[in-house]
Amino acid sequence: MEVLSVKSLGKRYGSTEAVKDVSFEVHANEILGLLGPNGAGKTTTINMILGVLEPTTGSIRIEGIDLRAKRALALARTNFAAVYAPLPGNLTVYNNLRIFGLIYGVGNLRDRIEELLVQFDLEKFRRTKCGVLSSGEQTRVSLAKAMLNRPRLLLLDEPTASLDPAMASDIRKHIRAFADGGMGGVLWTSHNMYEVEEVCDRVLFLSQGRILLEGDPKTLPARYGQKSLEDLFIAVARDAPAYGGV
Repeated sequence: MEVLSVKSLGKRYGSTEAVKDVSFEVHANEILGLLGPNGAGKTTTINMILGVLEPTTGSIRIEGIDLRAKRALALARTNFAAVYAPLPGNLTVYNNLRIFGLIYGVGNLRDRIEELLVQFDLEKFRRTKCGVLSSGEQTRVSLAKAMLNRPRLLLLDEPTASLDPAMASDIRKHIRAFADGGMGGVLWTSHNMYEVEEVCDRVLFLSQGRILLEGDPKTLPARYGQKSLEDLFIAVARDAPAYGGV
């Protein structure tokens, strides 16, 4: 089942096309990696899926619900986390989760918060203001927030950036468990190709707003004569036209 369907998506700013005719799907129980160098169009694409930006062309459906026609209904099935979007630092961990739970209309909110505090090992920080937590602790709170409404589509933009290897590994396990444990899917952006190869079931390479390559991250490099996903990333970034770019 598709939890996300993107068809012929485009975003234009004047004469500049940030995203050009992008189409892809995210399936239930799948983690899809959206890869590309800075400026490739990844964050613009995610912001359109989140309803933050209005697409110039194309359509976005979340569990079959058209985002443009039924925005609130579609986004109720979605959540998001990114290191550049921290939660309010003057609120405690518990109050952040409570406020966002109210925004999402989460039923049995108190019990749901307690579940997430245990799941993400945050019980001892429930009365701590988020602004004084370490980067790893803040990431765990952001992920707990992203799980509050049991989303069917989870959007993660560089979720482990700046984390130490042990903490990043723990976060990856949480996200893999989310994808494996229900009917949800994940759209994940990262510049860490070793992480992507470990976690993602499938990847898309974007360059200059277009999808150039798609496939299994473990087998895709060999198809293009590269030894690793990182080597393929570098090759695409340096010479996009050789891979179908313009």
